[in-house]
Amino acid sequence: MVPDAPGRRAARANAGGRVHVTGQPRRREPSSVRAAPRAVPRGRARLAWYGPALVWMVSAVGSGSVLFTPRACMWIMIREAARYTTVTGRTLLDGFGRLPGPRGWALWVIFVPQLVAAVVGVAGLSALVGSAGSVALGGPHWLYTLGLLGAASGIVAFGEYDALERASRYMAMILIALSVAAALSVLPPPATLAAGLVPRIPADFELAFVLPWVGTILAGSMGIVWFAYWTATHGYGGASALSGEHREDNAQDDAGTAEAVHERLAGWLRLVSRAALAAVVGGACVIVAFNVLGAELLAPRGLVPAGTDVARDLARLLEGVWGAFGFWALIVLTVFALGGSVMANQDGWSRSFADITLLLLGTRARPAWLTRRNLKRAYALGVTGAAPAAVYLTVRDPVAIMSWSGVVAAAHTPFIVALILLVNRAHLPRGLAPGRLASACLATAGLFYLGVSLMRLAV
Repeated sequence: MVPDAPGRRAARANAGGRVHVTGQPRRREPSSVRAAPRAVPRGRARLAWYGPALVWMVSAVGSGSVLFTPRACMWIMIREAARYTTVTGRTLLDGFGRLPGPRGWALWVIFVPQLVAAVVGVAGLSALVGSAGSVALGGPHWLYTLGLLGAASGIVAFGEYDALERASRYMAMILIALSVAAALSVLPPPATLAAGLVPRIPADFELAFVLPWVGTILAGSMGIVWFAYWTATHGYGGASALSGEHREDNAQDDAGTAEAVHERLAGWLRLVSRAALAAVVGGACVIVAFNVLGAELLAPRGLVPAGTDVARDLARLLEGVWGAFGFWALIVLTVFALGGSVMANQDGWSRSFADITLLLLGTRARPAWLTRRNLKRAYALGVTGAAPAAVYLTVRDPVAIMSWSGVVAAAHTPFIVALILLVNRAHLPRGLAPGRLASACLATAGLFYLGVSLMRLAV
């Protein structure tokens, strides 16, 4: 779930003085770093700050990793996305809006493609849950898919679903644990496993079939931005426009000199880096587990999850290990875990779109009804509710819909990566901005996705 983004509260949060490290030149249009960052947690206290990593990892279950095999590491991208919010206390979208050039150009680069990604992504995920509901309870697939979309968008627009979302995350964690345990139970001999880890191109390799997988790596393209939201909400570095208030167990206080401020923020960036690494490693374990299960249980039977029976095919992963219990466990967990992910994605996209809209409108006079809450409701009901329903009724196949979601995500990722690189290099002071190696790695990741997108167009 993406939390509240900047508004008047953001202006107040950033109104306190600007801090600039002595002897280091300012970059073009520099943003103020935090005047009073929190002390960096030490020892076991750090574990309490790994929440955003867990949230991001669990979101992978509902964003394509159940269906596709991610192939690249997201660590550098999500780490760099969280850098700006950690250092400044501002949202990443706010930072994009401050980039030099025509007003709001970077926000438009995010906004338009993500409208498409939101519609297709929510449609595909809802169709997958509808497939599981049809298997569990019987009846037509469309009834469960449209029922979920209607109920979820209504709850996101008008209700409070925090408790339900927490429950869905627990279900997702149970699904992850069961999948890993099942994979361990059918793990092939070490020699076979090692041979499978050697990169090679199969004889029946189809580029058009593989390329959409890359776009659904873990949390997808917008998940890069959302990781920055989650770290800011958790209070990395100190209170922000998103966290709202200080954590009493590690209160924000005066760090003293500019050098002390710099050192604290550098410590927070190290913690962000470790949390991002933990998230990616955890997500990779989930992906490997599904890989092993697919290779050992589905491949020998020639099964490839497809069509409206995709949930039944996936449930056979655990049925092959634990019989009927495994089959129904996966079905039930899919309904609850991924149903919660549908709402989380609807909430995240609708909040992000509302934030972008307000940032694009700026401080100009607006009608009284044009509030963030009303904008969020409109986007939840329209972009993540009615529009995905129309896509589903047109296509019906969850795998086909999710494939196109992967294509959109892969094509948009290079632009998000480029904006992150620009905002960090342009706005952060030396020592807190990414170094040459980090910038080069981030640029390489963006070029990789650009190449994937061009290859997809070619086929």
